Amino acid sequence: MKITGPLSVLGTAALIGSVLLTAGVSDAAPAKWARHSDAAAEFRRAGITSVSSGGCTNWNQSNCTSFTNINKATVAGAIAFKKASRCKVVITGGTERGHAAGTYSHRNGYKVDMSRSGPVAKCLDSYITGTFKYAGKRGDGARMYKSPAGNVYANEHNHWDVTYFKARA
Repeated sequence: MKITGPLSVLGTAALIGSVLLTAGVSDAAPAKWARHSDAAAEFRRAGITSVSSGGCTNWNQSNCTSFTNINKATVAGAIAFKKASRCKVVITGGTERGHAAGTYSHRNGYKVDMSRSGPVAKCLDSYITGTFKYAGKRGDGARMYKSPAGNVYANEHNHWDVTYFKARA
């Protein structure tokens, strides 16, 4: 027996919605800062600075530091980290070309690099290693620390490679 009319449409919509939820397709993409300048302004308001070896912000140049298409949760997470740690934060890597690929990559807006140069190193190192749980080593040997929020801070010698899954430190 074929059912037609409004009930069949609602039933079909419910079935499709159920399948999509089960498959995880309904998960929304993370909210992003489309423009570098908007994300940079958020960082500046929080007292976070950025530098690049090329003195530029071009998303397509590997010697720049760009925040184009960075996740809003990444920006909020870095700001929360600065507030909690009371450390000076200098970002040396964002979404610009040249980082390793992957789902939770720099290019996809999940990561920033925080400088470990000069006096900021001691504050960052002390806070991260003393507050977050040691989570082992990555394949490249970088020591990882996981925050209670689930964010991962990896020590890459001259900077912390930070993956923000949540908008908290």
